[in-house]
Amino acid sequence: MSIIHAFLRWALGLLAPGTGRRRAASCPAVSPPAPRPRTTATAPQRLLAQRSPYGLHGPLDGGATVMVRPYVVESEREQAWQSRRRLALVLAADFGIDLDEHVIGAKAVA
Repeated sequence: MSIIHAFLRWALGLLAPGTGRRRAASCPAVSPPAPRPRTTATAPQRLLAQRSPYGLHGPLDGGATVMVRPYVVESEREQAWQSRRRLALVLAADFGIDLDEHVIGAKAVA
């Protein structure tokens, strides 16, 4: 071992945190305290588990619940409306066909 290696080992021994092996070997093992015997007078009372108010009712009827989120329905409506507007623009621009709408994108009334 060279002098550089010896110096580095000595410096790391001083500056680096220890691994704890020497301390663990010199310290006697500590046993956990003995458990106290419980009597009926000192035994703790078990509390009832708190229940969620959402689970108190019966199971949900699958046929009565709506399985589609409202934003999905609205998105589908918007896509259908945009496709109608695109069709009206294509027909008006390419073929000169007017679909009786004064403003393209205006919703039909009644």
